[in-house]
Amino acid sequence: MSTLLSQSAAVIKMNIQSLPRRLWMSLAMVFASAVVVAILLAFLAMSKGFEATMESAGSDNVAFFIRTGSAAELNSSAGRDQVNLIENSPGIKRDEQGPMVSPELYVIVDGIKKSTQQEANLPLRGLDQRGVNMRKGFTLVAGRMFNPGTDELIVGAGVVSQFDGFELGQEIRFGKNTWKVVGVFSTGGNVFESELWADAKVIQNLYNRGSSYQSVRAVMESPDSLGAINEYLKSEPRLTHEAQAESSYFAEQGKSLSYMAIFGWVISSIMALGALAGALNTMYTSVSDRAMEIATLRAIGFSSFSAFIGTMAEAMTLAVVGSLVGSLAAFIFFDGLSTSTLGGSFTQVVFSFSLTPELFTKGISMALVIGFISGFFPAWRAARVPVIVAFQSGR
Repeated sequence: MSTLLSQSAAVIKMNIQSLPRRLWMSLAMVFASAVVVAILLAFLAMSKGFEATMESAGSDNVAFFIRTGSAAELNSSAGRDQVNLIENSPGIKRDEQGPMVSPELYVIVDGIKKSTQQEANLPLRGLDQRGVNMRKGFTLVAGRMFNPGTDELIVGAGVVSQFDGFELGQEIRFGKNTWKVVGVFSTGGNVFESELWADAKVIQNLYNRGSSYQSVRAVMESPDSLGAINEYLKSEPRLTHEAQAESSYFAEQGKSLSYMAIFGWVISSIMALGALAGALNTMYTSVSDRAMEIATLRAIGFSSFSAFIGTMAEAMTLAVVGSLVGSLAAFIFFDGLSTSTLGGSFTQVVFSFSLTPELFTKGISMALVIGFISGFFPAWRAARVPVIVAFQSGR
């Protein structure tokens, strides 16, 4: 056993040292693996970043009410009388001002993307100070809070970074209405930073919404209160709403871009087939180039297994180098890259690409699969070619 291991180690060392003789073909294999890994990680980082942006907005202790059957709050509605009924629900926390409930509006307005100079949908949310206080991590990074009853609004930091004309002090026209940006806020990088916030009653008046809202948020006494709240909703015939934890709602919304991960795997798999063809050619050439060396080692007592292991090690080494190059490229060009895309409510969500150790592992695994397959068959050939044939092919 020790002899077999020492022979394999010697062949591996010899194969790695001979790589400069096949420099360009080896680099081609490294490059192909790197491209596959980089493309895969780019798509996975996009999907992961969007999902994290959505999920981090939700709280387990906040109940989110929308009309039963609505996929998003844009499709929901709640009248003032229904909001009053929700406020009487058991399990909702109360303070000196009464039930901690925030009825909110969700209106779509236009913004101009900095990257394309094209119009895109942005959410204008109507709420009050109680609703603002329910957003975990909320901080004003510039300016001040809007004054109730005025045409003032505050803008998420994500909107400022990705869209034109929303800087502090700017006046913005939506239809016939002109708004003034009096503040810029952050909520820790989650989906709320993709929104514009203004006083709910002003938006009701300007958009002819009467006394209606679209969604309701409520701070619960505890996460376990959700069951009692839903029982109350079922027992009250005037309510056509369902409640879920805010964290659950946003987790489901975050899955709307999961197709990007699937698309990334499909594209990378197709590219991997091309990379595999090139890698097989590289490894077969490597075996042919070292035919004399393989024959000599076999003649002096080295086993066919050592020739197999040496060729496999060469292929896996090139694949690992390719995966590291691809991972580094993905990290440099994509990690933290900020962009925006259409979310579940047909409005833009600003998010950042997020590369995690889990994703790097997936990228490296893809490269190792390419390395294993591309090395196995040439290694099998190296192990089984008769010594005399190997000498003849080396002449």
